[in-house]
Amino acid sequence: MLAFFLIGLLVHLIFFASIFDIYFTSPLVHGMTPHRTALPPPAQRLVLFVADGLRADTFFELDENGQTRSPFLRNVVEHSGSWGVSHTRVPTESRPGHVALIAGFYEDVSAVAKGWKENPVEFDSVFNESKYTWCWGSPDILPMFAKGASGDHVYTRMYPAEMEDFAAQDASKLDTWVFNEVKNFFEFAKSNETLSAEMWAHEVVYFLHLLGLDTNGHAHRPMSSEYKENIRTVDKGIQEVISVIEDFYRNDKKTAFIYTSDHGMTEWGSHGAGHPSETLTPLVAWGAGVNGPLVGSNQQFQDDFLQEWKLNDRKRFDVNQADVAPLMAALIGVPFPLNSVGILPLEYLNNSDQYKAECMLTNTMQILEQFTVKMIHKKETTLSFLFSPFKPLPLSKGQDMLRTARLYIQQQQYDEAISLCKSLVNLALEGLSYYHTYDRVFLGISVVLGFVGWISYAFVLIVKRHTGLSQPISKLDKLPSNNHLPAVFTGAGMVITLFLLIQSCPWTYYIYCLLPIPVWYAVMKEFRIIQNVINLVLTCPAKSIGYLLLFILGIETMVASFFHRQVLTFGLLSFAGWPLLSKRFQQNKVMSLSWISFSFILAVFPLMPVVGRSPNITLVSAAGLLTVICSFIFLCSFEMAKATSVETTVSRSVYAAQVASIILSVYIVNTTHSSLAVKHGLPLSSQVISWTTLASSLLTPLLSSTFIFQRLLSINLSLMSTYLLLSTGYEAFFPLVLSSLVFVWINLERETIRFHNVSPAEKQLSMINFAQKSDSTHVRHLGLDDIRRSYFFILIPFVIVMCAFEGIQVSTRLSSNSLFLIVLVISDIMALHFFFLVKDYGSWLDIGTSISHYVIVMSMTIFLMFLSRLAETLTTWRIRLQEKIKHHFT
Repeated sequence: MLAFFLIGLLVHLIFFASIFDIYFTSPLVHGMTPHRTALPPPAQRLVLFVADGLRADTFFELDENGQTRSPFLRNVVEHSGSWGVSHTRVPTESRPGHVALIAGFYEDVSAVAKGWKENPVEFDSVFNESKYTWCWGSPDILPMFAKGASGDHVYTRMYPAEMEDFAAQDASKLDTWVFNEVKNFFEFAKSNETLSAEMWAHEVVYFLHLLGLDTNGHAHRPMSSEYKENIRTVDKGIQEVISVIEDFYRNDKKTAFIYTSDHGMTEWGSHGAGHPSETLTPLVAWGAGVNGPLVGSNQQFQDDFLQEWKLNDRKRFDVNQADVAPLMAALIGVPFPLNSVGILPLEYLNNSDQYKAECMLTNTMQILEQFTVKMIHKKETTLSFLFSPFKPLPLSKGQDMLRTARLYIQQQQYDEAISLCKSLVNLALEGLSYYHTYDRVFLGISVVLGFVGWISYAFVLIVKRHTGLSQPISKLDKLPSNNHLPAVFTGAGMVITLFLLIQSCPWTYYIYCLLPIPVWYAVMKEFRIIQNVINLVLTCPAKSIGYLLLFILGIETMVASFFHRQVLTFGLLSFAGWPLLSKRFQQNKVMSLSWISFSFILAVFPLMPVVGRSPNITLVSAAGLLTVICSFIFLCSFEMAKATSVETTVSRSVYAAQVASIILSVYIVNTTHSSLAVKHGLPLSSQVISWTTLASSLLTPLLSSTFIFQRLLSINLSLMSTYLLLSTGYEAFFPLVLSSLVFVWINLERETIRFHNVSPAEKQLSMINFAQKSDSTHVRHLGLDDIRRSYFFILIPFVIVMCAFEGIQVSTRLSSNSLFLIVLVISDIMALHFFFLVKDYGSWLDIGTSISHYVIVMSMTIFLMFLSRLAETLTTWRIRLQEKIKHHFT
C-alpha cells in the first residue's frame, strides 16, 4: 500500500499539473517585427498613474454628503477628458494587471507563479518601446519592466520593501513618497542639462505606481475611512504632480495623462478572483491627443453605476484592460508592443480620421503578425497530414484584407478602413486562440485516458484486496495469449514516443501521453477480477443499476455543491433520516435523535454567507466557552478505560491544558480585535501565543490516551484552539457541531456491524484502542455500507473528520486502507467530472471558476493522501510521558 500511495501521489500530481499545461500555457510568440504609425503623434510624452487596488465604484461614486472624493479627476471627467471602466481578467493580481496595462497581453498563471520581481518570460512593453521611461513605486512591480527592457532606458526609483506594512495605521505614505520623489526629480532636472535633454525628448513615459490604496484595502477594507481618504490623497498628489510637470514643460500641451488601476478589491479586502468589485477599475484619460467629454446617452450599459455616479450625461467608454497599451502607444507614437492583444479604443483619440485609421491599421498588422508566426510554428511542428489550419483566416486572406485597408486609407475612406481592420483583428485574435489551444483536445484525451485508467486500477485493487470476489490464478491466466500484454503495451508506448518526437513536442507531453500505458497495463493484468465483477452485476442487474444510480446521484450532489452551496443543506437533511432507514437503530434512540439534531444544525451552515462584512467576536467567544462546557460533559460521560493512575493523571492534565488553551484563544481573539479596532496593530503577545498554539495543535494530542473517544476528544480540543484564532463570526461554531456529529457517527456505525469471536472488552466501543493492532483474521471484507461511509467522509475532508474516519475503520473492524481507497475513487470521479467542465469561453469569471473547481478537487485528493497518514499518526502514536513519570517515582 505504501507503494500504491506513492505512485498515486505522483499520478495525481501529474493530473494536477496537466490543467496548467492545457489551459495556462504562455500565449507569447517571438520573431515579430515592430510596427508603428508613420504619422506624427499628438503627444510627446505620457504620464501613467496606476492606483493599485482601486475599485471603479469607490472612485466614481459620491460620498454620503454628495461630494466626490477626487475633485481634480472628477473635474477632468466632466470638463476635459474621456472616461470609462477598464475590465480586467483573472487572476486579479498586481503583476498580471500591470502586464496587461503596459504590455497589452494577459499573462498566464504559470508566469505569475514564477515570481513577482523577476521577468520570467521575455515580453515587449510600451516602456521597452519608449525612448526613455522613468518609474517610481513598489519594488514588487517596477523591476520586471526594467529587466525586460532592451538596452538601458527604463529607470526605476523604489521605496524600501519594509515600507509595505499591512499593519500600519495608514499606508497612504507609500503614495506620498512617490509624489514627493517625482516632484524632487523634476526639480533636480532643472539644474541637470543631460537629464533635462532626455526628458525633453519624444516618446517619453513617466509611470507612477501608487500602492497605498491596495495596502489600506487589505488592512482596513475598501469601505474604511483609511481607504477612502487615500483616494483623496492620491487625487491631491496627482494634481500637484501635474502642476509640476506642466511647469517643467512650460505648458506646451504635449503631455498625455492616463489614470487607472490594475485590479479592484472585494469588500472583505481581498482580490484575485473574478467578482465585479475586483474586475471593474476606473479609466480616465486627458491631455494631448485625448478626446474631451462627450455629452450623450449611455444606453448600451445595463448596470446602474451611471445613475449612482451621477455621470449619465457624460459619455462612458469601457475598454478591456489590455486595450490601454495600444492607446498609450498611439498617443506618443511608439511601436505597438509585439505581444499585445489589445484593440485600440479609438473613442479616446482626438486626432484626424487619417491618424485614427493609420493607428488602427498598425494595430491590425501587429496582431496579424502574431497570428502568422504562431500558425507557421504550429504547422512546422505538426505532421502535414494531421495539420488543420484556421479556416476562417488563411494567410492570403489576411494579406488581401490589409491591402484593401491601405487602399481605403489612400482613397480617404477612413471609416471603411477602420471597419475592415476591426474585422481582421477579430479574426486574427480568434486564430491566435485557435492555435494557442491547438493541442488541447489531444492532451485532454490523454489525460482522460490516464484518469479513467487510474480509477479503474483503484477499483480493481479494492475488489482484489478487500472483497471476496478475487479468485486464485487459473490456468487460463497462464495461457500464452495473455503473455502478449507486455509486448502490446510496450509497442504502443514506442509508437506514441515516436509520434511525439517527430512533432518536437514538449517533454511534458510525453508524460501525459505515456502515463495511460502502464496504468492500463496494470488494469488489464487483473482482467479476471473485472470479469468477476461483471458476472456479479449480471446476477442481479436491477439491484446493481439501482446502487449505481444512487452512487452517481451522490457524486453529482457533491459536484453541484461547488456551484450552489445550498445543495449541501439538502444533502445533510437527507443524512438526517439515515437512522430511520434501519430498525437496528431503534435500539439506540438517543444516538439516532442526536444524529438527526446535529445534522439539522450542520445543515444551516451552507445557508450562511461565506464571509461577513464585519466580525462578530461575541459569537467566537460563545463558541469557545460552549466547547469548554461540552468537553467537561463529555469527560464525565466516559470513564478512563482501564488506565493506570499515572496514565489517568497525565491524560487529565493534557485535557486541562487543552481546555486552558481554548480559553486563552478566546482571550487572544478579543484582545487582537480590540487592538486592531483602535489602529494599534497586531500585539506581539498575540502573535507569539497564536503561533505557539498552531505549532502545538498537532503535537499535544500525542500525549493523550489512545483509547478511541479520549484521543478524538484531545484532537478536537487541540484543533479547536487554532480554529478559534482564525474565526471572525458564526463559523466558530462549525467544528463544535461537526465534532459532535462525528462522535455520534462512530457510535451508530459500530451498531450497524455484528461481530463474532471478539472479547467482551472489544464489544464495548469505549474500550477500542487506536494503538492496538487488529487481528488480521478478524478483518472483514468491504460491503455496500462502506461506500456510504466513504461518501459521508468526503463531504467535509478536515482533520477532525479524517480522525473520526480512522475511528470508524477501527471500530468496524475494517482494513485501514479499504475505505480510503473508495474515497479516492469518488474524488477522482469528481475531478474527472470537473475536467470536462473546464471552460475556455464565456466570461473570465466563468473560466476562472471552472478551472478552480478542478484544481480544488485535485488538491483535495492529494491533500487527503497526506491527511490520511497524519490522521493515523494523530490517532495511533503516543508520547508516553507516564512511563517516565512512573519510573521516576519508582
